[in-house]
Amino acid sequence: MLSRRHLLAGAASLAALQAAHPVLAQGAPPPGQPQTFPFEEVVRRARELASVPFDGSVPPLPEALAGLSFDAYRDIRFRPDRALLAQSGGPFRMQMFHLGFLFRRPVTVNVIREGMPTPVLYQPALFDLGKNRFERPFPINLGFAGFRLHYPLNRPNVLDEVIAFLGASYFRFLGRDQRYGLSARALALRVEGSQQPEEFPFFREFWVDSAPGQAPDRATIYGLLDSSAVTGAYRFDVYPGAETVVEVTANLFPRRTVTAVGMAPLTSMFFVGENDRRFSDDFRPELHDSDGLLLHSGAGEWIWRPLRNPARKTVSSFLDNNPRGFGLLQRDRTFENYQDLEALYHMRPGYWVEPIGSWGEGKVELVEIPTKDETEDNIVAYWEPKTPWEPGQEVVHAYRIRSLTQADRLHPGGKAVNTYMARPQASGSSETGDPTARRFIIDFAGGDLPYFLATPEAVQVVPSTSTGRITHTFVVPNDHTQGFRCAFDVKLEPGQRTDLRCFLRAGGRALTETWTYPWAPV
Repeated sequence: MLSRRHLLAGAASLAALQAAHPVLAQGAPPPGQPQTFPFEEVVRRARELASVPFDGSVPPLPEALAGLSFDAYRDIRFRPDRALLAQSGGPFRMQMFHLGFLFRRPVTVNVIREGMPTPVLYQPALFDLGKNRFERPFPINLGFAGFRLHYPLNRPNVLDEVIAFLGASYFRFLGRDQRYGLSARALALRVEGSQQPEEFPFFREFWVDSAPGQAPDRATIYGLLDSSAVTGAYRFDVYPGAETVVEVTANLFPRRTVTAVGMAPLTSMFFVGENDRRFSDDFRPELHDSDGLLLHSGAGEWIWRPLRNPARKTVSSFLDNNPRGFGLLQRDRTFENYQDLEALYHMRPGYWVEPIGSWGEGKVELVEIPTKDETEDNIVAYWEPKTPWEPGQEVVHAYRIRSLTQADRLHPGGKAVNTYMARPQASGSSETGDPTARRFIIDFAGGDLPYFLATPEAVQVVPSTSTGRITHTFVVPNDHTQGFRCAFDVKLEPGQRTDLRCFLRAGGRALTETWTYPWAPV
């Protein structure tokens, strides 16, 4: 199901289609031509597209569709009995998204059948318009806004949505017993936006193969990406399951020098959490699709950064060389911490990105944007390479992205499960202390921490601050989490900002990941 904040601007222009079958334009290979559709064909298209001027024009959309409200647009549904891919004999079915509302640029979608791509043709009969009434029929070359694949994800006899492509280069996918929350993107450009506004690359065309080779439970999707800065050929291999996996290969061709590029970008929402209660007049204690950024550095360190809803847009950078992984996760799985019977925030997945091959030097960037409600995506994380991309260059990268419910298995150490902040109390008094000081309280759990509960004196808290000074620390067992609660007080001078780090150790061995957090007195 769509939500308002996932209705992002649509993308691409529709190629001319040949009239034939009511849904699929038929085509036959010339005599002697092999029955294959290679990814190299999409790469060739992307390379040629980069050599011609960018055309971002938008075909006119019928006024009745352009003027649809959010609710009216969401009332237009694809008819399940008209789903495509049944002829492939595999478990996947495809449904299309109608144009309208914010989605005003059609995208061409092809089905690969016996190695031949055949474009899906628009037909009004494919859709149930709900309560909408339109005076005139729409043209047969109207096109679509995107598509989604269904698969028996949760039960063998029920087809559930497993992945959807809708708007710009956005896509979302689910594992078993998960509900949509965050999104992934093929590519991000100038997200930080300090010099120029962000640019949103979009897919012009897709090719969907639901029976690639001898892998009946894999769907392969090819995409042709375009923007004023770069074109690209993408391959998405989708493996549905308890933790659905999407393997991504991208061949990119810059039209101009590209510096602020985001590879494997993830987009999410954080409004209210236990570490950020600025908007706390809601009966629901927490509202977020993700509660933290996890990184596995090239040197092997695990780093956890709790998310925030900041007062102003902030960008945090984590320099690295050949990162092993990063992702936006939803660690808090306790319903009582959300109390939302409709949104089901506790069932929303995390996305974990694992690079394939060498990504070289660069940084993981986390962008946090202030928001006043839960309908806006205000969190972005991505990898930005150190070396700019130049025209004439072909940039190839690959990665694996997983939809996680239980992320505890990612590493064996203790995890930061809660982050709290408070004003330190003046010694021997109930009055608040120095306003330029802050107490940070972190609950660590998991790993070997239960082993040390009987000898808590062996556990040490190791905090550090980039500026200012740490004035007080303590660590105590926490039987409720089967871990330890640690705290430290930080004192800054007026106008200072700091980056904090903290982990637990026993002797010379680190017991937990490294918790990190930026702070400045308000």
